[in-house]
Amino acid sequence: MTTEPDRNARPGSGSHGRLRVLVLFGGRSSEHPISCITASGVLNAMDPDRYEAVPVGITATGRWHGLEADPAHWNLPGGDLPQVPEPADPLALRCTEGGGHELVSVASGESHGAIDVVFPLLHGPFGEDGTLQGELEMAAVPYVGAGVLASAVGMDKHFMKVAFQAAGLQVGPWETITDRQWRGEREAVLERVAALAFPVFVKPARAGSSFGITRVAGAEGLAAAIEEARRFDPKVVVEAGIAGREIECAVLDGHGVQAPRASLPGEIVVHDGSGQHQFYDFQAKYQDDTAADLSCPADLPEAAIDEVRRLAVVAFDAVDAEGLSRVDFFYTPAGEFVINEINTMPGFTPISMYPAMWERSGLAYGELIDELLQLALERGTGLH
Repeated sequence: MTTEPDRNARPGSGSHGRLRVLVLFGGRSSEHPISCITASGVLNAMDPDRYEAVPVGITATGRWHGLEADPAHWNLPGGDLPQVPEPADPLALRCTEGGGHELVSVASGESHGAIDVVFPLLHGPFGEDGTLQGELEMAAVPYVGAGVLASAVGMDKHFMKVAFQAAGLQVGPWETITDRQWRGEREAVLERVAALAFPVFVKPARAGSSFGITRVAGAEGLAAAIEEARRFDPKVVVEAGIAGREIECAVLDGHGVQAPRASLPGEIVVHDGSGQHQFYDFQAKYQDDTAADLSCPADLPEAAIDEVRRLAVVAFDAVDAEGLSRVDFFYTPAGEFVINEINTMPGFTPISMYPAMWERSGLAYGELIDELLQLALERGTGLH
């Protein structure tokens, strides 16, 4: 029998028993500003009666900076991308006697208070890829989201596809280009990739948010697109274009022995009448709120809605995910679902798919944050 979490429990070490939540954002990856925007959304939605938010930005050099909790500072002021400034006195997370954790100043050792749980809102390398998760596991501090393995597999588009295939999911044709292959056998690589059906999408293997992604219509554009992707990652994945609609599904872990839950599926409709957005690119996702609309539930037959929700949970389990994930599919004219990717720390910006799909499935933004924090506390850390 599964026990529902006690929503009225106040296990926290903050004032009036509130949970002190370390909200981590920024980071060393190219997705630093997107992480800041995500943090703005989460900080704005956290219930101040239940949670004491402790916002800490990680700079582009990897230093931790204690910052004010005003969400407006981490949004898109005037269209400029936000950036965590370098701190005069960086912070660190320290274990305390009795198994607790606290933030301390590196220089003085001054304590900035206890931490009950971490909400890591970092996207891309050095945050979403298992590196930060490993640090938190070593410190034995509870945190929201996938663990080390799932984070690493979910960040690497090559190994992600291998895991999906092993779970019986349908994956589109692709080729992986390693750094050694590109530097040592470029012509053979181009010949191998050109055998895919055009158009193709050339992507950094371990990045997200559409940075470095190029749609290529013919073989003559491959080399330049690969070089562009390599600016973000020396390992590159080239995927054959799939004819079909892009359908996404949000997955939320279950409590206890409950199965993971899948939202109603959503579909992003990109407005490309001006030709500005050939696909759901970075600008369409984060900087142009008129570039696309969310249709949720997606206009699909009932049987297809049930099937994509089932497949999303299969994908979640295939990478051993925990907490949350967004799973993206192509729905082909033949009525089949071809999986594209899983995102183990999807965006929480005001126009992000993950919270919007749950909102339209009956779980409000604040309730979603409650669920994620409760799941993190239930799970704990280590081998469990």
